Amino acid sequence: MTSERSGSCSSGTGGSCAYTAIGCSAPSRRPRTTQDTFLRAWRRLDTFQGRATFRAWLYRIATNTCLDTLGKRPREPIPEARSLPADPTAAPLPAVALRWVGPFPDRLLEPPAPSDSGPDAVAVSRETVELAFIVAVQHLPPRQRAVLILRDVLGWRAKEVAVLLESSVAATNSALQRARVTVQRHLPRRRVEWSPTRRPSEQERAVVRRYMDALARADDAVIGAMLREDARCSHQPGAGGHMDSAPVWYEGRDTLVAAWSPALRGPDAIEFRFRETRANGHPAIAVYMRPAGSDSAFEAFVLSALRIVHGRIAELTGFTSAVFPAFELPATLAPDSP
Repeated sequence: MTSERSGSCSSGTGGSCAYTAIGCSAPSRRPRTTQDTFLRAWRRLDTFQGRATFRAWLYRIATNTCLDTLGKRPREPIPEARSLPADPTAAPLPAVALRWVGPFPDRLLEPPAPSDSGPDAVAVSRETVELAFIVAVQHLPPRQRAVLILRDVLGWRAKEVAVLLESSVAATNSALQRARVTVQRHLPRRRVEWSPTRRPSEQERAVVRRYMDALARADDAVIGAMLREDARCSHQPGAGGHMDSAPVWYEGRDTLVAAWSPALRGPDAIEFRFRETRANGHPAIAVYMRPAGSDSAFEAFVLSALRIVHGRIAELTGFTSAVFPAFELPATLAPDSP
């Protein structure tokens, strides 16, 4: 839809908001929700009367599409506090703890128009695509989720949200307050220390490249120096060599370095190759591997989403190679790849 009516609305608009609402990790399901939105809009184009902006009309369709999707999907249980670390100020559940949550490519978060004054720009500029926020939102029932996204992500007024959801202003405000309390309870307490989502800085790029170089050289000392003392690493089942049926996460600089040591040296050592990308407003690394000393192609191993704080790596979240196509990453690299 690229007519004058549609203006700056694009698949990026529906895609990022659908992702925030649903958090779907299956690469085939996020585009399907966006496609359903635009298909519904096309079929109902004659119902657009011009009483509101075309963008608002389209967001109403997108919101209802997401609500329908959430209504059809069985509500999966979310792990309770017993899975949380003992430190109450530590980060809560990682994204991998929720099977249906996955990463979102930054290339789809680019504002679809030069102007940064519309709802798209608000959604991209705020920290509402970070994995921690996506996980927190999963604790909300569908309508509270919709209200929170429309009010706090897109900046809609209470009356506009009430009209869209066919509710009252009072009910909308009540849902928003309950949603805010729930989300705040499930966000990391130290999140205020995090850098806002932005374009990568030179310092951030330098950290990523030093980390990749240290892994390639199996340099434990440099790897350890680049991690925060409270760094956390997590993996989906099947990601990064984790073959158990349940996700895993562990924390502490020494714990991480010790856990990675067998892959860096010894009889089970791995040779790595890397490709840089970005996910959820932060740097990410596509990792490829082959047994050390082999002359075979490098196979997709893990997509590692990084969170860097004050020049050190604070968190690594590992997703399976199933997400590589969404990031336009190849499944293998040639044996002589740099």
